[in-house]
Amino acid sequence: MQAYKLKGKVDTAGNLVITEPVQIPAGDVEVIVLQAVETAANSTVPETESQPETPKRKSRVKAFEGLFENAPPVPPDFDPDQARWEALKEKHNL
Repeated sequence: MQAYKLKGKVDTAGNLVITEPVQIPAGDVEVIVLQAVETAANSTVPETESQPETPKRKSRVKAFEGLFENAPPVPPDFDPDQARWEALKEKHNL
């Protein structure tokens, strides 16, 4: 099975519309939809609970006890899926 990453939209009727050209041979496909998550700045729902500034994570490995406390914070625009994709492209020379 070959994987493709495409951009699309869902219209008001609930139909999925791919917004870019597709270079895929004719035939059946399986579609997995990942919906973009709104950021807090774009959200219209007020946040009722305040989040702690730095969540405390415990490690069972003694060598890593202080690792999470000393790690720099993750930027708010960090996309883990994009980071995985970039790492895979580099690993497999894509």
